[in-house]
Amino acid sequence: MGMTNINDMSRISEGLADAAQTAGQSVVTVLGGRPVSGTVVADGQVLTAAHVLHSDEVKVRTADGRELAATVAGRDPSTDLALLRVEGLNLPAMPASTGARVGELLLGVGRPMHGLQVTLGLMERAAPPERGPMRGWLEAGAAPFRGVTGGALVDTRGGLVGLLNAGVSRGTLLAVPAARALRVADLLNTAGRVPRGYLGVATQPVHFPDAQQSDTQTGPQAEAGSEAQPEERGGRGEHGPRRGAGRGERGRESRGWGGRGGQQRGRIGLTVVQVETGSPAANAGLLVGDVLLALDGEAVRHPGELLALVRERAGEMLAVRVLRGGQETDVTVTVGER
Repeated sequence: MGMTNINDMSRISEGLADAAQTAGQSVVTVLGGRPVSGTVVADGQVLTAAHVLHSDEVKVRTADGRELAATVAGRDPSTDLALLRVEGLNLPAMPASTGARVGELLLGVGRPMHGLQVTLGLMERAAPPERGPMRGWLEAGAAPFRGVTGGALVDTRGGLVGLLNAGVSRGTLLAVPAARALRVADLLNTAGRVPRGYLGVATQPVHFPDAQQSDTQTGPQAEAGSEAQPEERGGRGEHGPRRGAGRGERGRESRGWGGRGGQQRGRIGLTVVQVETGSPAANAGLLVGDVLLALDGEAVRHPGELLALVRERAGEMLAVRVLRGGQETDVTVTVGER
């Protein structure tokens, strides 16, 4: 190995060590059962995993050895997150990452009982929509260690990419994306709970071949007899949320296209097959047969994506891009609360 390569490796190593130390200033030990980690997300506020807190009597231990009492501001079963309030914490909140790409080097930073601990890996992917309540979670290709849950997944600059959880998928280190985790933290801090948003529609994916993207009759009718999958239901398991937890937009998933391994090309939307009477969707004027293309500027191609976009946005007014009668139009809907 040449001197240039050695110097390059040294710079990378030093950069990773600096990122770990920077992030480590905002990571604490949480004592509410077995010792795990917690991440400082605001002044006097620590985010950790809900399933590891066996009581509301919690303490946090800082890097300088201080042990402080904490109160549980709220828990969110859907993301398995809990927010702790800690007086006198006086630690910096971890800044959010500007974004991490698949293949980027990431660090899992935790602080179990014996000090700062770090694991190195790559951003692998976001969990696909069919992963139930874990849809959209990040999969970090890093080895989990005892106590890493509640710690921070950070980029090479020490920016927060996600909140780590090693207890919901055996052998896989997952993370709630930072933007979602911080939104949940804000809601838990202000309301003590996360209202579940909903639109009140049942949908199923529909595929428009390139030559027929504007033909509204071709897509929905072609999918009318496809095999259906009922609404996911369930609750939080002993070690965090299990697949199928939570309520949301009902979806029937067509098989054989549009998902992993699908080979057809073209456009994918969500055909509305049912609108609940008196629901936010009904009040906004959404109709059976409408094809939902995007919500708040983000494309929707799977019922799980629609659910994820509205789950923590109860009360917000969102623009829905709709294909109706061969024409695209925008409909404004106020997300309801369950």
